[in-house]
Amino acid sequence: MGRKIKLIWDFKGPDGLETAKHHCVHLKEFTQIDNLPYEEVNFTELNNFHTIAFIIVDEAYMKTFRDALKPHRGVLA
Repeated sequence: MGRKIKLIWDFKGPDGLETAKHHCVHLKEFTQIDNLPYEEVNFTELNNFHTIAFIIVDEAYMKTFRDALKPHRGVLA
């Protein structure tokens, strides 16, 4: 396995936390439908008005996830 990539979606505003939690459900559904491996799907509340949802994947699968799901950004995990 190669490097791990963290693909990130930003959700802002008072409903950001609930939206990020719900987005995680869809990320997991996507991996199950296409039988794609991932390391972690989760969310992090950065403050009251900014929450991120993320998925950590192997670098070999990064383009598949990026092209299909259009994350806002990505970083090395």
